[in-house]
Formats: sequence, structure tokens, C-alpha cells
Amino acid sequence: MAFMTGGLIRVSEMMPLLPPSEKKIAAYIMEHPEEIISLTASELGKRSLTSSAAVVRLCKSLGLNGLQELKMRIAGDLQKTTESGFRDIAPNESPATIIDKMTSNSIQTIRETAELLNIDALQKAVDLLKHARRIHFIGVGASSIIAQDAEQKFLRINKTAYAFEDMHMAATLIANAASSDVVIGISFSGETPEVASLMQLANQNGVPTISLTKYGKWAVTEAADINLYTSSTTEPTFRSGATSSRMAQLQVIDILFMCVASSQYEDTVQYLDATREAVGELKLQREKKQAYQKRKTK
Repeated sequence: MAFMTGGLIRVSEMMPLLPPSEKKIAAYIMEHPEEIISLTASELGKRSLTSSAAVVRLCKSLGLNGLQELKMRIAGDLQKTTESGFRDIAPNESPATIIDKMTSNSIQTIRETAELLNIDALQKAVDLLKHARRIHFIGVGASSIIAQDAEQKFLRINKTAYAFEDMHMAATLIANAASSDVVIGISFSGETPEVASLMQLANQNGVPTISLTKYGKWAVTEAADINLYTSSTTEPTFRSGATSSRMAQLQVIDILFMCVASSQYEDTVQYLDATREAVGELKLQREKKQAYQKRKTK
């Protein structure tokens, strides 16, 4: 990106979780984004009827280094073209309109997720995954699909990876995990009890943990050493926003995978070639078998 962005989306998504004084500042920022770019912490505190200390606390709650970073990100946000927002489908909509809405929703979620990703946190996660003995992906429901996708990707580059739908099996494996393993808890809400419990179990065993949730402080993020976020899109009647959120989770997994793959490029190419050849051989054998069966039936 040519400039820092993601200030307004951080403020918007954290607002419901903030204490009263910080929430007042957040509301003022959302109402006057252009104005706050030139304000000091003291001035912003006065205009929002709070204090400079509350402004500092807000920046910390947003996961930012201070007011200067927040202002830089908001300035970047204001340079972007206006987005249409998330749109739900209506009764008897045409396929063409649904295509347009779903595409727009997914693109906006992916962009917002990119703005929420912290480069330092991402790099720490990549470093852990590069050297991990085993990687355990934990997800329930729709998030289990993301975990399975992650398992498949990392297995292709010779990483020992697991994704269990059965949480009892996951607990068994994590109970015997070592400090050289990594546990990644995936939960859009950040409050999935099973995921939070397994993350806490990993902590008790000294196993490094990474969370992938919507932006904010949740049971899963509190149990993780490293937090990675997706945009917490609205969830309209037909959950088109939630569909976009699944795309955003896949996006973060893809970013993690590509970062690890790029960091060990030569080995990655060899592993991918080997897996591609193995899968290709299986396909060839299947095709030969199908051709033989067809000849027998003639």
C-alpha cells in the first residue's frame, strides 16, 4: 500500500468493546475523521470531553503505537475511494445482482482484513510456523473448513499439520504437544468455547499459540501469544457478510502459507514438485483404471 490505512475500521470495530471514556473518543473520531488528523492528544481529549490519558489508552486498545499512528492511518483511509458497504440480498434478486453484491462484499472484507493485519505479529507467526515441529489448526463449524484448508496447504510443503473436527482428538494431541509445536485457534467470533479451552491447554503445556479471529479482545485472543485479525463484517439476514468473513479467514491462511513458503523458497519448490508428481501419478492410475473398465463393458 502506498500509505497506511485501517484507522477507521479499527475504531469502528472496537467501539462496542471500549470503556466509556474511550468510546466517547472513538465516537468523536468517527464523526470528525478529517478534524482529528491535526489534533494533539490533549486537544482530542478536550473536544471529546475526556482526557489526553484516555486518548493514549484508546490507541493502546486499538493495538497501535500511539496517536500519531492512528492519525496516519485515518489520513490514509480518507484518501481511499468511497466504499458501498456490505449489502444483503433481497427477495427474488437476479443472479446478476447477487453476483455483484457477493463480489463487492468479499472484496471489501479482504481489503479491510489486509488493513487490520499487523506486520510484526504476522512475522512472528511466520517465524513460529517455519520452525514448528507440528502445527495444530483448531476450528469448529465453519472455521473447521478453514483449519482443513490450512492443513492441506502446509502438508504440501512438508510441514506436519493437523486439523481435527473432533475436539476430543484435538485435546489429546495438544495435551502431548511440545514447546516446538504451534497451535492456531480459528474462530470468527473469538468466543468459541472449545477453541478457547484448547488454546488455554496449549498455554499450560508451554506450546506457542496463534489466534485468527475478528478484530477485538476475545476469549480466544486472550489465550493466544500472537493475534491475527479479520474484518468483523456485519451479519445480515442471509449472512452474506459472514460468507465474506470466511473468505477473509482463507486470505490470512494463504498469507501465512505464502510467507512461510517464500522464506524457504528452494525447499518449497522441491516439496511442491514432489506432491504435484505424486498426485499426478494417482490421477494417471485412476484414468487408466477407468479406461480399462470402459473397455471391459463394451
